[in-house]
Amino acid sequence: MKQRINEILSEYWGYNSFRPLQEDIIMSILEGRDTLGLLPTGGGKSITFQVPTMVLDGLTIVITPLISLMKDQVDNLREIGINAIYTHSGLTRREHQLAIDKCRLGKVKLLYISPEKLQSKAFIDELRLMDVSLIVVDEAHCISQWGYDFRPSYLKIHKVRELFPQAPILALTASATPEVVEDIMNRLDFKRHNLFSRSFSRDNLSYIVRYGDHKEAMMLKVLQSTTGSAIIYVRSRRRTREIADFLVKSGINADFYHAGLAPEDKNEKQNRWKADECRVMVATNAFGMGIDKPNVRVVIHHDLPSSLEEYYQEAGRAGRDGEPAFAVLLASKYDKSTLTRRISENFPEKAFINRTYELAGNFLDVAVGEGYNEVFEFNFNLFCKQFELPPIPTHNALNLLSQAGYIDFTEEISTRSRIMILASKEELYSLQLNNNTDRVFQLILRTYTGLFADYVYINETLLASRLNVSEQVIYESLLCLSRMHVIHYVPKKTTPYILYTTSRELPKHITMPRAVYEDQRQRLTRRIEAMKAFAFSTDECRVNVMLRYFGEKPTADCGKCDVCRSRKQTKTLDNKKQVLRDSVIYLASQPGGHTIKYIANETSTSEGTIIDIVRELMDEQLISINNGNVTKI
Repeated sequence: MKQRINEILSEYWGYNSFRPLQEDIIMSILEGRDTLGLLPTGGGKSITFQVPTMVLDGLTIVITPLISLMKDQVDNLREIGINAIYTHSGLTRREHQLAIDKCRLGKVKLLYISPEKLQSKAFIDELRLMDVSLIVVDEAHCISQWGYDFRPSYLKIHKVRELFPQAPILALTASATPEVVEDIMNRLDFKRHNLFSRSFSRDNLSYIVRYGDHKEAMMLKVLQSTTGSAIIYVRSRRRTREIADFLVKSGINADFYHAGLAPEDKNEKQNRWKADECRVMVATNAFGMGIDKPNVRVVIHHDLPSSLEEYYQEAGRAGRDGEPAFAVLLASKYDKSTLTRRISENFPEKAFINRTYELAGNFLDVAVGEGYNEVFEFNFNLFCKQFELPPIPTHNALNLLSQAGYIDFTEEISTRSRIMILASKEELYSLQLNNNTDRVFQLILRTYTGLFADYVYINETLLASRLNVSEQVIYESLLCLSRMHVIHYVPKKTTPYILYTTSRELPKHITMPRAVYEDQRQRLTRRIEAMKAFAFSTDECRVNVMLRYFGEKPTADCGKCDVCRSRKQTKTLDNKKQVLRDSVIYLASQPGGHTIKYIANETSTSEGTIIDIVRELMDEQLISINNGNVTKI
């Protein structure tokens, strides 16, 4: 079997060997054992389920909350000849049904689904008809209420286990504390404890904290003193653009990225950065997930994350090629209070949460007692503007309502434009189209394949460029073809969704369980205190602080973080000072002693430094000054 999985690795991915623990995890799965893989960012988690999928006969279901990662992995798998497909709430009913039919007929090997799909009884019934041989839970820490990114939709995964009790389950995450590890295995009904984990220590990565109020200047200094690709993480979309503009004006090739960009813009920016056409990407934490760029030399955090789990994952995107890299955290005296304020922002007053729930129902025009299991597009920005709500507490109120089980709030699913031809080939011959629409349709037929069998992604900008017309002309032509039922056209969009997991309630019946509100607030407080300790403590190796947080017992300092470097520098200075003290005492012990100027020349040291040493030695009553000469007592 080991020979077989190595052949698959070479045939599809072109690798000659597995990374540490990959082969162990794969063999554990193929032996039918439930497995938890705790691999650092860049550790190659996807290989651990994609390779065994090619050995097993049936379908692999991959549950992941990252819609963008889901699409990227499916595209990458198709490129290397592996049939994969995905479904989430952002797809049309027709697209979803096509995906399900392909899985039921055995035409695909991997089905990626978002966790909110498991809320649907109809979807669970569809799964019953499939031959599932492996269940994968990506970002598995999301199932644990002890974790930093708990998502209640993950609690429905047990339904898939009940359908396919013979299929092993593989849970994967990059960061988890010991209590989260246990919670993951319990909630996924592991038959026995089975953990494969690598140390959280990254030998090639140096963790550096720089203190100061002028972060832009510090950031610029870091970039000017390093080479290679870089990521700068901030917490505000507006700041991504501002900082990128600042860097460009300072002579550094930079761009910005956040979840609110159009899919085409995201792809273009991401591809330019991956191709080293852009050195620095300034981004929110939406950037980096699943991006395979091993040669990132520095990751800078302009703003402090709320937990060491987040920081470890984001900083870990540096140096994935094993070469030396830096994770630089910029901290100011204001950051402690900013971190503390996040507690109240993440857990607004319960009355505010109830009001947010009521207003969301009004905004979506869902009557009390209605809405169960229905999905609604939710324009979050318009919602906040219409009801004059503060965005951050409102956003977190919706997340808490999701965790309490009243709704499932899914953020900004970005969908690219796509079409499928509905008319038969015979019907196309008799079409009567105007000039623009006919030109657009003929170009589509020449440019894209597979249009009669499935939805195909299109790029309106590309089509407009090739026809030398505006994008509006393309858009109107596609709408015309859609109204004539020649094609089904789904325009690109970026929007959040709300799924009502219960019928709409009256506000007075909305209650926040202690496990969702009080307990999680306490856990966030502990995580923030741990982040403060990491960022602002200067008396302990930073890697060791992190390792203990994740349950490891470090045996030695890393020797590379700013604390360890400072200690080395201090020790070196202490050694130099002791050598200088000994030299002064030796010269003072010679007959008649010597002047300060003579001692400075002999030791190649400034007179000011010698004066300081002489004063110390005089205070210790080891030397004295007689007639201008330093002499030993």
